[in-house]
Amino acid sequence: MITILGPTASGKTSLAAALAAKTGAEIISADSRQVYRRMDIGTGKDLADYVVNGVQVPYHLVDICEPGTKYNLFQYQQDFLDAYNDIVARGKPVVLCGGTGLYIEAVLKGYQLSPVPQNDELRQQLAGKTLDELTKILVDLKNRNHSNMHNRTDVDSPQRAIRAIEIETYNLKTPLADRYVPPVDSLVIGVDISREERRKRISQRLKDRLDGGMVEEVRRLVEEGIPPENLIYYGLEYRYVTEYVIGKISYDEMFSQLEIAIHQFAKRQMTWFRGMEKRGTEIHWVDASLPVDQKVALILDLWK
Repeated sequence: MITILGPTASGKTSLAAALAAKTGAEIISADSRQVYRRMDIGTGKDLADYVVNGVQVPYHLVDICEPGTKYNLFQYQQDFLDAYNDIVARGKPVVLCGGTGLYIEAVLKGYQLSPVPQNDELRQQLAGKTLDELTKILVDLKNRNHSNMHNRTDVDSPQRAIRAIEIETYNLKTPLADRYVPPVDSLVIGVDISREERRKRISQRLKDRLDGGMVEEVRRLVEEGIPPENLIYYGLEYRYVTEYVIGKISYDEMFSQLEIAIHQFAKRQMTWFRGMEKRGTEIHWVDASLPVDQKVALILDLWK
């Protein structure tokens, strides 16, 4: 397997598609939000990138569940293994591509995970607590479980903090079931984009997506009956655009706050990838500014 990772707006999807077209591979997405149907513009699916020279490159784990549901790491790991085993059984190479570092690391290293059911009684007890209060509870539970905070997204909203508390409470009372998930051997390629170019692309892409109907997309989801708080849970574009759609913030506030949030998100992505290197994953970085054909050639040289 070849893994293509990089921060948002680095061009990793188009690179993965070009590589897959060259090698006959199929792509497995590693994006925590592109799993949702009809959430297209805000998640940046850019499905046209999967068509190379008029040929459709097969891709997996995009558009697999309904908006409003809570997809998680355990489900992703299972879905990845199903797709991976199917592709390999058909004799095809696999390209894993995405920017959700936790998802990528979970499948490369074979994280041992257990599904955690919703605890309605616990959720009622936690309802109404502030984010600071929830964070203190979560930190205490993690200390007792000897587990680490994944990153700040554990506690960037009350909903996520409550879910994290739910998981830690479950793990404290229920030993993780023994379940062996094999690590997956992979050549890991990182798309190296300068901070200045990344910021430029993010700002331009945000304008393009707003011009391309991102507000209308969110409005349609709300009109479908998806509660605004469920969309806000997904963060970034869906948080700020939903808050604009329901009248909580102005258009200018939405744009400026969202632009800052995406820049901060890209920085956190890079922090995660650097952490992966510290934890033993070798990442071969390729310059984002190189022509696609040249990047593909460099990757194939490493793959050999």
